[in-house]
Amino acid sequence: MTVAIAILNYNGAKLLEQFLPSVLEHSTNAKVYAIDNGSTDNSLEILATRFPTVTAIPLHENAGYAGGYNKGLHEIDANVVCLLNSDIKVTPHWLLPITVFLETHPEVAIVQPKIKDLAKPDHFEYAGAAGGYLDVMGLPYCRGRMGRTCEKDIGQYDNNAQITWASGACLFVRKSVFNALGGFDASFFMHFEEIDLCLRAQAKGHQVWAVGNSEVYHKGAASLAKQHPKKLYYNIRNSLLTYTKTLPIAPMLWVYVSRLALDTTLVMYFMVQCKFDHVRAIANAYNAFFKRFQRAFSRRKDTLNRLRLRSVLIRF
Repeated sequence: MTVAIAILNYNGAKLLEQFLPSVLEHSTNAKVYAIDNGSTDNSLEILATRFPTVTAIPLHENAGYAGGYNKGLHEIDANVVCLLNSDIKVTPHWLLPITVFLETHPEVAIVQPKIKDLAKPDHFEYAGAAGGYLDVMGLPYCRGRMGRTCEKDIGQYDNNAQITWASGACLFVRKSVFNALGGFDASFFMHFEEIDLCLRAQAKGHQVWAVGNSEVYHKGAASLAKQHPKKLYYNIRNSLLTYTKTLPIAPMLWVYVSRLALDTTLVMYFMVQCKFDHVRAIANAYNAFFKRFQRAFSRRKDTLNRLRLRSVLIRF
């Protein structure tokens, strides 16, 4: 089984200098690629001069996370591709447990390692932790993360576990499955695209797992800060589009109603705080969702209910 590591970069020359050395040191059995999303800094120069063994795939414009990987992976020939954020520090032998697991579990198409906090190494990191699920309202949470609270890693998630979604910060996917699914939904641009991909994969009979004896460290918030209005916009719009494509009718309608109630509450909360950029982000997200609803609904093929009877907001 051949493995490639694909790092998507946009104006991240400093991140490449900081994190690529660990990837190259601990990934000797994998080919490393850097997909450059139309950077205007010296990223390509850094790759050519400091990391000549890394194959650069330059794109002419910033196509976002989804579009960038869709285009870049066309140039990569491997059985399995690891989509790796440019702000990830990998660890010795991180690849071996995952490649062995994929070789012995052909029913599994997507895998992630444990993702821990680079700034707080004994704790899980927000973007994926030890594998993700969706609560009863369609809100994502993880083993090791509930809401914004991340647990200390004391070995409680060292086991392998089937999950609902794997984090796009470090996601291994069989190239054949990625191609068969048509890749990411490029209209998402960024955020929630990995959850959409994982749900579509499971609807086709594939499985998604977290491998507990592999771990990496994530710096986090390298593209958008957690509280940025654009992040709010993309997460609301793209999550609603994902539900439309992948949930059966009854759960989909339930999520619409519950999410509308939650987002209305958020609007009032942000108005009291005079955060009008956030209010506009929510309004724009719903407006964009309604414009794309018919197209998303027409793409419904195989659906499945992956909501779990618990809540990020209220512990049942």
